[in-house]
Amino acid sequence: MSRTRFALIATAVPVILVAGGLFALGVHADAGKSVAPAGPPAAAVDVATVVTRSITDWQSYSGRLEAVDRVEIRPLVSGTLTAVHFKDGARVAKGDLLFTIDPRPYAAEVDRARAQLAAAEARAAYTASDLARGQRLLTENAIARRDFEEKQNAAREASANLQAAQAALEAARLNLEYTRITAPVAGRVSRAEVTVGNVVAAGASSAPLTTVVSVAHMYASFDVDEQSFLKYINPGRAQTERQVPVYLGLANEEGYSRQGRISSVDNRLDTSSGTIRVRAEFDNPDGMLVPGLYARIRLGGGAPRDAVLIDEKAIGTDQDKRFVLVVDGSNRANYREVHLGATQGDMRVVEAGLNPGERIVVNGLQRTRPGEPVSPHDVSMSDAASGGQPQPAAGKIIRASN
Repeated sequence: MSRTRFALIATAVPVILVAGGLFALGVHADAGKSVAPAGPPAAAVDVATVVTRSITDWQSYSGRLEAVDRVEIRPLVSGTLTAVHFKDGARVAKGDLLFTIDPRPYAAEVDRARAQLAAAEARAAYTASDLARGQRLLTENAIARRDFEEKQNAAREASANLQAAQAALEAARLNLEYTRITAPVAGRVSRAEVTVGNVVAAGASSAPLTTVVSVAHMYASFDVDEQSFLKYINPGRAQTERQVPVYLGLANEEGYSRQGRISSVDNRLDTSSGTIRVRAEFDNPDGMLVPGLYARIRLGGGAPRDAVLIDEKAIGTDQDKRFVLVVDGSNRANYREVHLGATQGDMRVVEAGLNPGERIVVNGLQRTRPGEPVSPHDVSMSDAASGGQPQPAAGKIIRASN
């Protein structure tokens, strides 16, 4: 190979390599321009239309059950306890015999008082006849006025003694009757605090033998805040024909199975807590309500009104604010602050911030950011509130009798 041809080849190779590199860079640059990096995929979320419904405003409170009648059984006479006539915790009717105190001393006292009454009756009869004789002798001037007045005074004294003997006999009979201790009210009796053979003393300071609480009706006492009192309870008290609806549920119940009525409202507001004591009365035909149990109270009032309701899971928290993500026509999530009201079943009332017909994110709130597109899956608000399960049937409501 000639030197000239070799020189040409040596010169051409670098040129070809440089041109190839530039071509490769150009192809790579063109490829980068034509294939842009893909953005994040739209988040798949459940979207539901807000519910518009006519509702009655309800407020929830906590309280305790109290017996309508609670009586501590104490002896009215002293003596030895000879019998206990009930089983601990049994149901008793009014007038049922509970305890017996040894009646023999009081029976003897009745006999003594009866004898004293007979003597007083005899004395009263004698002085009355003696006074009648003195009256006749006085008209004939056969007796001195002083003697007549003595007979008159003796008759009056005998009449007074007769009344005292009658009262003593009545008191002795009462004491004998008090040896039979009966139930003053119908209800459930506690355990016997004193057993047979013990000596019991009379008086209010003595230890109670047992207690009896009524069970046919039960009170539920709870504290109501000032605003609810002014809005619901006070107008209801001013209008006797308007009853404030109140319902009760026990700790092991899901809903509020018993309907009652407001029985009483305290006469003053507690300024330290800003609440007033309210007592509602409920019928207890099945005996399930027991004094001291925890009670969940739902209090309603006001005329029915239209309201917007949403699922609790659709509500987000932004410091001290509550918000939802509203899905617009282009399937973008938009931040919306809302003002919440009370709960209605499984949903929450929205007082301000949402309009009827708007769609919000009810599931997938954590995967979505305001302004980002979403891939909506339409569901109903009621299904979202119940977790996709059919709503349970409401419990039977036991209505209070008037």
